[in-house]
Amino acid sequence: MGIHYDYKSTKSAKLMEKQAKREKKLAEKKAKRLAKEGVKNNEEPKEKSLDASKPITLDFLTNPNKE
Repeated sequence: MGIHYDYKSTKSAKLMEKQAKREKKLAEKKAKRLAKEGVKNNEEPKEKSLDASKPITLDFLTNPNKE
């Protein structure tokens, strides 16, 4: 029956360890996500805007090989 008495005395310590482990895991996930977002931000292609001086033609809209 000694194991039952031991459980209550170590319960708070075990809960604190679990919480610390959970927070550490969340911090690692957040750091990993931020690192990925940083890589994506650097690789983003610049959006090409349309030239206002050129008219929009049917060929421009339907050409699949446009640049």
